[in-house]
Amino acid sequence: MDKRKAGSIAEDTAVKFIEELGYRIKKKNFTFGKVGEIDIICEYENMLIFIEVKARSHHAFGAPESSITSKKIKSIKRVAEGYLYINKIHDKPCRFDLIAIDFLNGEQNIRHLINAM
Repeated sequence: MDKRKAGSIAEDTAVKFIEELGYRIKKKNFTFGKVGEIDIICEYENMLIFIEVKARSHHAFGAPESSITSKKIKSIKRVAEGYLYINKIHDKPCRFDLIAIDFLNGEQNIRHLINAM
């Protein structure tokens, strides 16, 4: 399976997971110019949440969480600022979460790390 299709499956899995928790999806794959992309933007209990989704089918390069670098965090935060600016959102609490998914041995394990960045 190619990387793009695997990423899409992981994002769909994450969306289903958070919707079952009561999160409302606002936008998927929001891109802000050449700055970067945020996988999922949603609302929960009057908070705007920016979610990065990382998945692995093996741990040869570490767990999904290990791929979040300081450069990636900086990019996500800049894209979030772009989203807030474009949508004229000024006084709404925000947070940055990570959904890490392991697809190992035919099973999936989802971890939702709140305030991960």
